[in-house]
Amino acid sequence: MKNLLTRRTIRHYSQQPVSDELLNRLLAQASRTQTMGNLQLYSVVVTRSPSVKQQLSPAHFNQPMVTQAPVVLTICADFNRTSAWARCRQAEPGYDNFLSFINAATDALLYTQTLCCLMDEEGLGYCYLGTTVYQPLTIINVLQLPQLVMPIATLTVGWPDEEPPLTDRLPLQAYVHHDVYHDYTPRSIDSHYHAKESLPENQHFVDINHKQTLAQVFTDIRYTRSDNEAMSNLLMEALKRQGFL
Repeated sequence: MKNLLTRRTIRHYSQQPVSDELLNRLLAQASRTQTMGNLQLYSVVVTRSPSVKQQLSPAHFNQPMVTQAPVVLTICADFNRTSAWARCRQAEPGYDNFLSFINAATDALLYTQTLCCLMDEEGLGYCYLGTTVYQPLTIINVLQLPQLVMPIATLTVGWPDEEPPLTDRLPLQAYVHHDVYHDYTPRSIDSHYHAKESLPENQHFVDINHKQTLAQVFTDIRYTRSDNEAMSNLLMEALKRQGFL
């Protein structure tokens, strides 16, 4: 519980290596996570090579930790292995569809979260890169992912060389609904977001971006409609290429 309550995103790492023995142990332990049909619909590509990390970097907007971290883990939704197993056992797989992608993506994300918890316990630092699904074709090409394999999550991993402040979180009442979903009103939004919007760092964030509200920073600068639509098209293209659509 202590690790969860003090969880931080780590972007700066020391030069201390992450041993294969430790990493393999954590990767194996994470396989005890829940999975659909006990099929383990995920694969992990472990990248230590500086040249391969350099090739992956543009897909993650050239964030420095991609090349500086000792290890980069790309967790993939993988129905290729299960389909190959089926064909080798006189069974005909039917997993080239969107539902199968959702099932495999769910498995991959559950595995990723379990792995994060295990790394917390060991004192390892990591950064979860949401950029993985923004430009997936670059990752697919660099990692030579076959059909029915899609990159879902990326973790940069190493021993922490920083202790950044804890990021804020919404209160429990903002995201827990009892019995049925209760839609939000302007009054409840004010209540749920008051503390977040009042933080000095968030007020500064608004000022330096020349906006009136924190929400405008997200809608107008960080996650814009045009960017979301463009990256949605790239994601759909990747899903078609990988055989899920």
